[in-house]
Amino acid sequence: MSRTLIILDSVSASSVFIILLLVTATASQVRCLNINYRSFPENVRNNFIFEGQSNMIQNILQVTNGLPGNLSANLQGRILYKNRLKLWRKSHRVSSFNTRFVLAIAPQSNPPGEGLAFILTRDPQVPENSYGQWLGITNAGKDGSPGNKIVAFEFDTRKSFREDVDDNHFGVNINSIKSNRTTSLTQFGVNLSSLNPVTATIDYDGTKKMVNVRVSMNKRGENSEFPILSMPLDLSTHLSEDVYVGFSASTGTGIQLNCITEWYFSSSDIEKYNATNFYVAILIPLISVICMGSLACCIYWRMKWKRKCTKDKDGILDVETQCSMLSPKKYRGGFGIVYKGVLNGKEAAVKRITRSTKQGKKNLIAEVTTIGGIHHKNLVDLMGWCYENTELLLVYEFMPNKSLDMLIFCDDPNPKVGGSMTLNWGRRHTIICGVAQAIDYLHHECSKRVLHRDIKTSNVLLDAELNARLGDFGLARTFKLGEKTHHTSKDISGTPGYMAPEIFLTGRSTTETDVYAFGVLMLEVACGKKLDIQTKDDEFRVSIIDWVWEFHKHGILTDAIDPKLNNQYDKKQAECMLALGLACCHPNPYIRPSMRITSQVLSGEVVPPDVPLEKPAFMWPANAPSTYRTLDHCSTGGIMSSSTDISGR
Repeated sequence: MSRTLIILDSVSASSVFIILLLVTATASQVRCLNINYRSFPENVRNNFIFEGQSNMIQNILQVTNGLPGNLSANLQGRILYKNRLKLWRKSHRVSSFNTRFVLAIAPQSNPPGEGLAFILTRDPQVPENSYGQWLGITNAGKDGSPGNKIVAFEFDTRKSFREDVDDNHFGVNINSIKSNRTTSLTQFGVNLSSLNPVTATIDYDGTKKMVNVRVSMNKRGENSEFPILSMPLDLSTHLSEDVYVGFSASTGTGIQLNCITEWYFSSSDIEKYNATNFYVAILIPLISVICMGSLACCIYWRMKWKRKCTKDKDGILDVETQCSMLSPKKYRGGFGIVYKGVLNGKEAAVKRITRSTKQGKKNLIAEVTTIGGIHHKNLVDLMGWCYENTELLLVYEFMPNKSLDMLIFCDDPNPKVGGSMTLNWGRRHTIICGVAQAIDYLHHECSKRVLHRDIKTSNVLLDAELNARLGDFGLARTFKLGEKTHHTSKDISGTPGYMAPEIFLTGRSTTETDVYAFGVLMLEVACGKKLDIQTKDDEFRVSIIDWVWEFHKHGILTDAIDPKLNNQYDKKQAECMLALGLACCHPNPYIRPSMRITSQVLSGEVVPPDVPLEKPAFMWPANAPSTYRTLDHCSTGGIMSSSTDISGR
């Protein structure tokens, strides 16, 4: 043991010495322009240049300034980082950079307009008359001029030119608003105007003179393995040596909020190279020796620790082995694979959280501390958990009839489970009532008030009697009553389509955002359709909320009911469920009913709330009606509730 410690001490001392040499040798080689903002609090305002009608409000960069519902047409704006980037030198070395940012575009008219762009530019000032189709990039008099010295990566929500492929596209523009290369985002499952966060990543290789762009409909850019656009691009031929980086945007006759909620930027530096080859020639062999010694020590301690952790001191059943032997079939799982297994003679669902997932511990803690000890007939019971030898296991009671989405969206007009016809109207109504009671219990009754944060059809499981059981609490958070803020998270979490529009501007979850997700779930179950619905002419997809609201507008609400029911349903219940679903999805969170009221409406104790014929526009900050602060809302936590520090995935 002492010999190993001496080796480790020697390695540490040598490592420090080598690091100091590296710092000395390379300090003047690389100086990166690093920008890293998860949000934009007021104390960072001086780090940015605001031009035109731009501002920073509620920790968000508003490239075209305004409040929802109070926006003007024909706005133009730019927000740039205050320090310039050394892009290239006369020696023809060109900087490489990577940037990732999250767009939050909130349409305020139909159609919306115009768009937002990431730009590199010599001039920070926004050109005059660059509103509308010009995106704050150029104007009619200067468009196409080489003297503009600007390159833009545009995210356009309107087809303003004949060359535009559609009203939902990406393009690369050089000194002009007309794109050199463009591609439709629809084919990649991205909708800029959907109120969902859009993550864009731009990688530029200054050596190869290549740019790759990835775009995704989720916060961290997953599912964007392949670029939506790759093209050769020598920025040094179009831009000045020193450039500003940032964003520009505009509105025209179409109006929208153009916001940035996160921004990361990192570049290589091409200033004078002062390191000597002599240092490098000595350091490389030394570093190799040190690394090999450190690796050997790490392997030794890793093996010793693993041998200690794998001892089954208490004779606990090896759940993973038993599950793999019995039935290694994947059934369901949000942040981990779930197996069917047998534990102590009883069927169980065992969720195995991937050991390589950094969020594994947080997911386990979130799920165990929120649902552990909570029991309700419409919640999946957590039987136990285990954390040993980096394996994270959660053991649940087994749900033989799988999840609601596998039945409600089944192509079979008469889906069968256990040999009997299921999911008639009565069964659907019972399932919805059960889910409502479960969420009402989480919000209002259990000892640890809980925000679920991921209510959707795939998280509603069905037991042997086809009763609804709400599960998957990996995103759940507990909250306290009487505090002044929402639950706040650095990461916007949830499932696109089920997430209330205010989440993307505030980054906060509340009981009202859970109500919104439940409203979407109600509409799906009643209509038998998924979140996005293909129009009859197959030209575009529309959200289920907008689709149902059109039936309500024309007084034919029950025409939206699932045709697979063959008109075999209770018309009064159907009208109630659809109207209640729209009320829960109201753009103003203050107007949504609480889960207590929602559950009472479904049980017939309370009449459904009034729903306007026209869907109201989303406005933020939202205005609370004078009747809002009723006893029911004040007692639920609601818009004034906040969570504990337990983090979800």
